Amino acid sequence: MKKGYDVIIIGGGIIGCSIAFELAKRGVTDILLVEKGFLTSGATGRCGAGIRQQWGSELNARIAMESTHIFENLEEYTGYSHSCGLHQGGYLLVAYTAKEWAQFQENLKVQHKLGIDSYAVDLKQAKEIVPYLNTEGMYGATFCQKDGHADPFHCTQAYAQGAKRMGVEFLTYTEVTGLRTASGRIAGVETTKGYFEAQTVINCANVRAPGLAAMVGEDIPIISERHQALVTEPVEPLMDCMVMSFHRSYYVQQTPHGSFVMGIGPQEEPSFNFKSSWQFLEKNCAVMCEVLPILRKLNVVRQWAGQYDLSPDRNPIIDEAKQARGFYSVCGFSGHGFMVAPRIAILMANHLTHQEDTMDICMFSQERYKTGKLLLEPAVV
Repeated sequence: MKKGYDVIIIGGGIIGCSIAFELAKRGVTDILLVEKGFLTSGATGRCGAGIRQQWGSELNARIAMESTHIFENLEEYTGYSHSCGLHQGGYLLVAYTAKEWAQFQENLKVQHKLGIDSYAVDLKQAKEIVPYLNTEGMYGATFCQKDGHADPFHCTQAYAQGAKRMGVEFLTYTEVTGLRTASGRIAGVETTKGYFEAQTVINCANVRAPGLAAMVGEDIPIISERHQALVTEPVEPLMDCMVMSFHRSYYVQQTPHGSFVMGIGPQEEPSFNFKSSWQFLEKNCAVMCEVLPILRKLNVVRQWAGQYDLSPDRNPIIDEAKQARGFYSVCGFSGHGFMVAPRIAILMANHLTHQEDTMDICMFSQERYKTGKLLLEPAVV
C-alpha cells in the first residue's frame, strides 16, 4: 500500500463511499477510504434506509428528488451486478394537529413546484392506502408513491465496488488516531496501520466527525442521539407504504419479504450508546399497536440501535476547516444521510474538482450558525 494519496476519505458509510465514487468518476482516482470497521458498520448499516421526497424546504425537497432519481437507476449508474432493493411503495405522512396539517399543505406547494408527484389524502383515502391504519386523532395525510426504501448494504456496496473498479483503495478495520497539518493545511492521516499523506481529507465519520475535526482545531456543533428500531417476524403483505408521523415521531413499514420495521423518536440525553433497550421495546410496541392494531399479533424478532449526528438546524454541515485547509467535514445529516447521499456526493465531488453545480456548497457551511441564516426544515422527525 502506498504512503500518500491525493484524497483520503474517513468513513465507509454511504456518504463516504458515494463521494469516493463521484470523485473517481471525475478522474480523481488516487483515493484511500479508511473505515474503522467494515463498510456500513456505522450509521448506514443501522438506518431504516428510507427514501422520501416529501420535504418542506425547496432545498431539501430538491436534494431528495435528485437523489431518488439516482437510486432508481443505481445499479446501472454504478455498474453493480446485484439489486439495490429499491421498493417505491410510497410514504404516507400523517398529521395529528391542525397546525401540522396546515404545514403539510405548504409543503405540498414546495414539492409541486419541483414536479414531485405528492398529494393530500383525507382519512378515508388514508385507510384505502393502509387498510389497517387507526386514523383516530389524525387530520389528514400526504402521499407520494415514488417514496420508499432501499437496501443500505447493497447501495453502499454499489458505490464502493464502482469506486474500486476505477482505482480507489479501501482500508477497513483501521482507526484514525491523529491528523497532521503543515503551514495551515492538512498534511496527512495517522492510523492504526500507519501514516498516510494527503492534500485533501474528507471527514464522513457521522457522530465521530466532531472528534476528528477537533484534531485540527475545528469545532463541529453536532450531538449524538441514539435511535432504535425493531423488526417483526415476516407475514403476508398487509401494507405497501411507509407510515410516518412527525408529531408523534414514529415510522413503520413492511419490507418486501414481509417483516415490519419500525421505530419511535427518543426522549433521552445525547450519548454514544449503541445498545438497544427494553424501555424502547415497550414504548414502541405500545405506540405501534395503537397505530396499527393488527401488529398485536406479531412477534418481535430483534431490535438494534444507531446514532443520529444532529446539527443545530437538523441539516448537513459541509465545511472546510479554517486552520487546516483541505480538511472537509461532511456530516450533521441528522438521520437523513442515506436518502440524500447521491446528490450530496455529486455536490462535494463537483466542488473538489472545480466543476459547476446548480447548488452552492457554501450554504451548508457552519458559518450559518453565526450569521443566523439557518436551513430551516419543517418536515423532520
